[in-house]
Amino acid sequence: MIKMRRLLYHQAINEALHQLIERDPRVFLIGQGVTSPWYVGRTTVGLIHRFGPKRIIDTPVSENSITGIAIGAALAGMRPILVHPRMDFMYYAMDQLANHAATWRYMFGNQFSIPLTIWGIVNRGGGQAAQHSQSLQAIFMHIPGFKIVMPSTPYDAKGLLVSAVEDNNPVLYIDDRWLYNCEGEVPEDLYKVPIGKGIVRREGKDVTLAATSYMVVEALKAAKVLEGEGIDIEVIDIRSLKPLDKEILINSVKKTGRFIIVDGGWRTCGVSAEILSIITTEAYDYLKAPALRLALPDVPAPASPALEKVYYLNSEKIIVKVRELMSDKN
Repeated sequence: MIKMRRLLYHQAINEALHQLIERDPRVFLIGQGVTSPWYVGRTTVGLIHRFGPKRIIDTPVSENSITGIAIGAALAGMRPILVHPRMDFMYYAMDQLANHAATWRYMFGNQFSIPLTIWGIVNRGGGQAAQHSQSLQAIFMHIPGFKIVMPSTPYDAKGLLVSAVEDNNPVLYIDDRWLYNCEGEVPEDLYKVPIGKGIVRREGKDVTLAATSYMVVEALKAAKVLEGEGIDIEVIDIRSLKPLDKEILINSVKKTGRFIIVDGGWRTCGVSAEILSIITTEAYDYLKAPALRLALPDVPAPASPALEKVYYLNSEKIIVKVRELMSDKN
């Protein structure tokens, strides 16, 4: 019998790390602040005391070098988990990531693999401003050679991390610290959530709301409010950006005829633009109204708390967008 418990999102990640590192001597964790809850939000609690500094490697602030070390270890047969506590500073490692990790399996004719998990953490809010608040999934979605997952629940946080570590390709595992105190049922044993498959979080017949990461939580809040207005929302958790589960999106649009994509990244050339393009080309005949998108405005994140309320997405803004869509009834 599968033993289930309720865990917080950050606890689910922590449990997965403990179990993966214990099970497989090839797995190790490397990155800045992996021994400090301040850096990684308590996701690595207890690891250094249990496995020591050879398996839990707290590094200097040198993103490019650390990434190169992790890629080399993966090429040599290890299964490193490389953590970037703020996605913003993954820019420093773009040469290693885009020109090396993402390309080598192709360049060398599939003669070797790069089983590297790149764990990028999104930090934002609280006045962290432009250089500490970026959600860069669209940039990496653009680069061939990566798989990309964005879990929104504790269950998926653990299961997708296991799938990422076991995959023989470089997998970008993106979490959002706004999710860390979300609670949900999580099996005690190791299990996998398949990469490349979305999931219906709420069934509905009037509008499809597809969302990524923390926006799934806000979409579910919006759906509950809109239910009181007689609008039945279907919420799709995309959870895997690459490969993308187009089938689940198109099948939902066939049912509802109305579509909104909600993503916590920027609007132009973003995840929302790509998915909107898919819907308007491959599901156009099923649309009863124009498909819409909701994303961050094309400006850097503000530091002012008052401006943050305007800048970031939430359930209230989703509700406004749904009402806008439903006003165009056909």
